[in-house]
Amino acid sequence: MNWSKIYEQRLTTAENAVKMIRSGMRVFLTGNFSVPQVVLKALVERAPDLEDVEIVQVLTVGNADYVKPGMEKHLRVNTLFISDNVRSAVNEGRADFTPCHLSQIPRLFSEEVIPLDAALIQVSPPDEHGFCSYGVEVGVTKTAAQSASVVIAEINPNMPRTLGDAFIHISKIQYAIPVDYKLPELAMGEPTELSKKIGQNVAALIDNGATLQMGIGAIPDGVLYYLRDKRHLGIHTELFSDGVIGLYEAGIITNERKTLHPGKMVAGFLLGTQRLYDFVDNNPVVELHPTEYINDPFIIAQNEKMTSINSAIEVDLTGQVCADSIGSRMYSGTGGQVDFVRGAARSKGGKAIIALPSSVTNSKGETFSRIVSTLKNGAGVVTTRNDVQYIVTEFGVAELRGKSIRQRARALIDIAHPDQRAQLEEEAIRLKFL
Repeated sequence: MNWSKIYEQRLTTAENAVKMIRSGMRVFLTGNFSVPQVVLKALVERAPDLEDVEIVQVLTVGNADYVKPGMEKHLRVNTLFISDNVRSAVNEGRADFTPCHLSQIPRLFSEEVIPLDAALIQVSPPDEHGFCSYGVEVGVTKTAAQSASVVIAEINPNMPRTLGDAFIHISKIQYAIPVDYKLPELAMGEPTELSKKIGQNVAALIDNGATLQMGIGAIPDGVLYYLRDKRHLGIHTELFSDGVIGLYEAGIITNERKTLHPGKMVAGFLLGTQRLYDFVDNNPVVELHPTEYINDPFIIAQNEKMTSINSAIEVDLTGQVCADSIGSRMYSGTGGQVDFVRGAARSKGGKAIIALPSSVTNSKGETFSRIVSTLKNGAGVVTTRNDVQYIVTEFGVAELRGKSIRQRARALIDIAHPDQRAQLEEEAIRLKFL
């Protein structure tokens, strides 16, 4: 196969490529920092000529002209995880949300529960064998591209060449659009005093030789801050960011004690800065794999001492975890929380941790407990009280596994904010929890 000749024949412009998208089609849009910006812009410009095109996506970052008011008549988003840039559209009824575990999303495409007419992706330039890497977003995108009838791909030299199960051959790309722009970046912030306190309590639960799953944000940053005295940590996670680089360079993350993929950090996608992109480029220590593998609880459980660290919006006194909505207002999605909670629970020596601040203060200066007697009306349960293990706030750790409702209520009240414990205790008594 003369792949270079195929490549030359399929080179085109974004404007020409999106002409193949017709009214009534369903189109997958790759996400995170892999969003194909030039192709998406061309599609938005073509939108007035289209009707009833469904854009299926998970988490996208950046400009969202394709979900501006009125655009839904032409391009209507169906998101399987609600990111900041589409949240208003979902809650205003201009976009759709399909709830599901992250591990299950690729099968929706491959089994044609949600059949795809086209996939819009971004990849690295082809190597000497004609293979392009999906780069920073392999998780959901690889299976979506394999399932779609047509693949439209931006070829970007700034996309790092990540290894693992992370490649597509140029012959599988029908429209190849050369681009040259830097990937978006997301820098880690300095941990706050609050996130440090939570992070310190979480870190105390992490054993030497543990394999970690954690995301990005204030609490994971706070956890990373307190891992300097740990040894032989490993990474098996849906995503990681710049924070792991320093721990790897310091010899804290070695991946040597992992029972699955020893010596390797494995993930589904990446969010970070150019430092991260440079670190993962052609680096055999890092492997990216599709989400149906990375997030499969039975795969996750093969890592001994698997430790999952996830967050929540609120937790009730029975241990129910809401992480996807604020009452009935949709906020994010299940993501991979349950995948990793259940995987860690099945792991030998594993621990499933939910970490959150004890309270939240709104724009009016009103403070509310995030440990609650009952979840808000309409709130979704992401991790059930049957699955929950550890709940952590800045005030301590509540281990709920094997505990009665009475024991759980007591343990959770003890890690709530001191100003709110008395009211929680009154409500627990009223509900006959205590």
